[in-house]
Amino acid sequence: MYLLLFAQQAQRRGMGVNMQDITGFIKDELLCHGADLVGIGDLTGLPDDVRCGMPIGICVAVKYPREVIKGIAEQPTKAYYEQYNHLNNKLDMLAVLGADALRMLGYEAIAQTQAYVELSETDYATKLPHKTVATRAGLGWIGKSALLVTKQYGSMIRISSILTNAPLKTAKPVNASKCGTCEVCQKACPAGAVTGKLWSVDMNRDALFDAPRCRQTVRQRALSSFGVEITLCGRCINACPYTQHYINSEEHI
Repeated sequence: MYLLLFAQQAQRRGMGVNMQDITGFIKDELLCHGADLVGIGDLTGLPDDVRCGMPIGICVAVKYPREVIKGIAEQPTKAYYEQYNHLNNKLDMLAVLGADALRMLGYEAIAQTQAYVELSETDYATKLPHKTVATRAGLGWIGKSALLVTKQYGSMIRISSILTNAPLKTAKPVNASKCGTCEVCQKACPAGAVTGKLWSVDMNRDALFDAPRCRQTVRQRALSSFGVEITLCGRCINACPYTQHYINSEEHI
């Protein structure tokens, strides 16, 4: 684990490292251990209590296998459910890895793992959503489905985040939607929960979609499909044109 070795060597030498060094090693280590996208954003525009006093957010993304997303065009599947859990656990590992390495370098860091996020969840929302960190880190925008959409993989990803006070180089944030007049996810939603409005950085999620309505419908669909009552559907993920572009691209086959 190169970043941990790097941190140990710097610690032994009792010397500092510059922003470029830390940023490069953090990204390389996370990508080396299975992240598909890594972005770093400036969080200082958010309330101090929301970001736990940390000025920097690192977003880590991992993509679903192409065949799994192809398989949920009509209904959620057991394979999708299994990958959902697998990727969430993988993200926890990556978040902890990155946070531990930053602490070894002498900085504060909080891994927003599943367990950590659950402590602050209320009314279908979290204190600092990974999606917010992702947009601040320039990885993508919030689609009409209220999911993060990336140019590379559409919304066929899972994401996590790390909060830190390390002096990392940040990306240009994304403050507006690139969905335009597209209505594909709105029409695909089996719950009719997507309003069709375009996201902007100051918009509340409730303006984009009806979370309770989504939850009620998709839990019934999951129970009917593979026997687990969980808020897991995926129709909007599969339908997104950016997702379709990736899964049908010969470049990635």
